[in-house]
Amino acid sequence: QVQLVESGGGLVQPGGSLRLSCKASGSIFSTYDVGWYRQAPGNKRELVASITSGGSTDYPESVKGRFTISKDNAKNTMYLQMGNLKSEDTAVYYCHAQWAWVNYWGQGTQVTVSS
Repeated sequence: QVQLVESGGGLVQPGGSLRLSCKASGSIFSTYDVGWYRQAPGNKRELVASITSGGSTDYPESVKGRFTISKDNAKNTMYLQMGNLKSEDTAVYYCHAQWAWVNYWGQGTQVTVSS
């Protein structure tokens, strides 16, 4: 069983930046497809960034150009750099890892964008 632990959430003003980290308890980032999801109250959980085991990235239009996903396989850590944050980015952010039918989720970290 692999554990994913997010960190780096907090309160930030509109237009600000924040970097989230996701540390895995095992060496999975070189073989798993991984990504970041978010869920705001009353909303469905949505994917905001993904990176394949080979390093290909993808983003929805809502965050493209503002969010950057990366990973350090040697450190078993994945990152989400978020810039030009908006109030609508407020949500709990979760990291996720998938290989075939195996899925792992982190416990989530709160990001609040407010003045």
